[in-house]
Amino acid sequence: MSKHQPALLGGLFIGVMSSLPVVSGFNLCCCLWVLCGGALVVYLQQQRTPEPVETGDAVIGGLIAGVVGAVLASVGMLLLLSAGGDMMQESMRMALDNPEVPPEVRDMIERFTQGRNLALLSFVFNLPVFSVFSIIGALIGLAIFRKKAPTA
Repeated sequence: MSKHQPALLGGLFIGVMSSLPVVSGFNLCCCLWVLCGGALVVYLQQQRTPEPVETGDAVIGGLIAGVVGAVLASVGMLLLLSAGGDMMQESMRMALDNPEVPPEVRDMIERFTQGRNLALLSFVFNLPVFSVFSIIGALIGLAIFRKKAPTA
């Protein structure tokens, strides 16, 4: 098995949970799914070995999970936009019909909220946020799941 398999599984967890429409709302609570994904990485790493997981391995695993999660969340958003993007764009247009919104701002927002642009914007935002919070989750997981070092 690959050394990075726990990180990939943690990233898959982050990406899927962050892509689901209603469930992803829990990410607003301190990036809950991202923290859990980082902790999951350390849990899986610790299950593979009798020795305590090294801090460096936990941090690298959390970073990889955050990057994978950001990519998968953006792909998931792109898929959701292609499935129900018309409804989203219509609700955005209704929100922008406010006469106080200048036309150039309205045009810029409409350009950024079109399918691929919104997914790209999501990726650019999610990449650093998911990476940092996944590392924090991995460090929390390290404090919870790390086995004690054997005594000599």
